[in-house]
Amino acid sequence: MSEQLWNAMPVRFLEGDRLYLRPIGLEDAEFYFHKLFDPELRRLTGTQKHFTLEGTHRYIESVSTDSSAILLLIALSDGDEVIGDIALQDMDSINRNASLRIAIDSGQHMGKGYGPEAIRLLLEYAFGILNLHRIELQVFAYNERAIKAYEKVGFIREGVQRDVLYYNHEYHDSIVMSILEHEYRARYLNNNVVDMK
Repeated sequence: MSEQLWNAMPVRFLEGDRLYLRPIGLEDAEFYFHKLFDPELRRLTGTQKHFTLEGTHRYIESVSTDSSAILLLIALSDGDEVIGDIALQDMDSINRNASLRIAIDSGQHMGKGYGPEAIRLLLEYAFGILNLHRIELQVFAYNERAIKAYEKVGFIREGVQRDVLYYNHEYHDSIVMSILEHEYRARYLNNNVVDMK
């Protein structure tokens, strides 16, 4: 294979049935920057800050050297279109836990099961390679689609943080959810595989 062809191929770090997860690079900064201003994505994630392209470059550079975080882009296997991102953050190797966040581009890619598939790929890596024990996430109570997706994968509601987000002139609750390694293994490695489509 020629070097030019090799360089044109996207890296498929974690591969699923319909999508794969790949590392983010500086060449993705402009795409990532524009994604940060999608109004529906900002609402669903409770994003309040504004960003600059230069700041986005610095963030991508910093996360690539941060041993407590993994940021990956979600791309469709057929055509390599990037449809979102997923991350493990605040990884704690002593207590073996981390937090997860995911964002699928609003519009045509939502509601097709891409989120659960991407989460399963990252959980397999987190529990099977990184030897983590607990993965948690927070989701705003008004994001019912995301809550259903997390429950479909196996996350369990742990509690509610009341009035934690002020957005669009009102306060909103945040739901804390988690999955433990033995729950993941019982669900996916003991012949109890749940269809993610």
